[in-house]
Amino acid sequence: MHDIRAIRENPDIFDAQMARRGLSGMSSEVLAIDTARRAKIHAAEQAQAERNAASKQVGAAKAAGDEAEFERLRALVADKKSEIARLEDEARAEDARLNDLLGGLPNAPLDDVPDGADEADNVEIRRWGTPPGLNFTPCEHFDLPAVQNGMDFETAAKLSGSRFVVLSGAVARIHRALAQFMIDTHTTENGLTEVNTPVLVRPETMYGTGQLPKFAEDSYETTNGWWLIPTSEVTLTNIVAGHMLDADYLPRRYTAHSLCFRSEAGSAGRDTAGMLRQHQFEKVEMVSVTHPDDSRAELDRMTRCAEGILEKLGLAYRTVVLCIGDMGFGARRTHDIEVWLPGQNTYREISSCSVCGDFQARRMNARFRDGDGKPQFVHTLNGSGLAVGRCLIAVLENGQQEDGSVILPEALHPWLGGKTMLTADGTLA
Repeated sequence: MHDIRAIRENPDIFDAQMARRGLSGMSSEVLAIDTARRAKIHAAEQAQAERNAASKQVGAAKAAGDEAEFERLRALVADKKSEIARLEDEARAEDARLNDLLGGLPNAPLDDVPDGADEADNVEIRRWGTPPGLNFTPCEHFDLPAVQNGMDFETAAKLSGSRFVVLSGAVARIHRALAQFMIDTHTTENGLTEVNTPVLVRPETMYGTGQLPKFAEDSYETTNGWWLIPTSEVTLTNIVAGHMLDADYLPRRYTAHSLCFRSEAGSAGRDTAGMLRQHQFEKVEMVSVTHPDDSRAELDRMTRCAEGILEKLGLAYRTVVLCIGDMGFGARRTHDIEVWLPGQNTYREISSCSVCGDFQARRMNARFRDGDGKPQFVHTLNGSGLAVGRCLIAVLENGQQEDGSVILPEALHPWLGGKTMLTADGTLA
């Protein structure tokens, strides 16, 4: 949500920010509604003042025995009451229009975000590791002999439809071990607080982080009005919704391992094979709530937390800054981390870390008192640390051997009871 006062004071800056997002002349539309709203409020206040003045004169006219003046004033009071109610209703309607408009506008990008139309214009900022030099043609994860008995798309389709999977046996255990490894690393080494949150939330919770109303089709709504979370960013960020925090409470750094649900409404025909893009998946999420002065540095810190997981697993990756056209609705700057997948012979996204500034905080009314005791909105950030299913894909594909077995990362061994490989017949050894 944007600050209406900032738009009033600097409409040209706001227009320039929105123009980078592909929206032109937005300040005139916003300010026209704002002007009408303020005019209605001012008129209601004037009518209230006139009603108050007339109310005081009613008694005097009665006491003076001036029946005509008494009736006139009494009628004026009644008319003003109706006028005030009408003006207040009209002001509320304009306020709702303004909030709907502002609520549908994307966040303003930071100045250092590159311009561009789509992922082809993203800017790589670093790489780590070397893709494995395999002397055979690598398989994609779903074709590996080692996973044939533990990754069942056919049964999942019978149970739920396309874009679901049933994991079993050793593959399910590796998947679980990855999530535990991530959570333990974030809590013991990266200073994040583990939280277990609901996966069903109220609509206002989805609104607070920007999933509603604009992206309703991307998520699932239950028949009683709850929503299944597309990521635990929704719940973790809303922990501070409606709160006035003490400055020394910041920063807050949370992590959660949760189920996530997405309709993938805009991805028809993309990544339909395997478990790269699913309607239900698991993710270890990171969320930070910070002082405004610290949020940009916190983005770099959060990015390093996610990168560190891949480095511990020995998985080659690259980190890119998303261009304007590829950046999400609520972000001011986003770093995507892409892991190397031998089966596709390319890097694919496994984490997305974003700083949102006060955009979500305004929607949630999450504030703190600064050193002078003045209320300010907090800044929020979110990032994947990591997507568990995609990490499973990367571990399987990068560790694959010519005989169909998979060598598992050393960092994962303690979470697998000391097992070091997935044999070609699908057992841990």
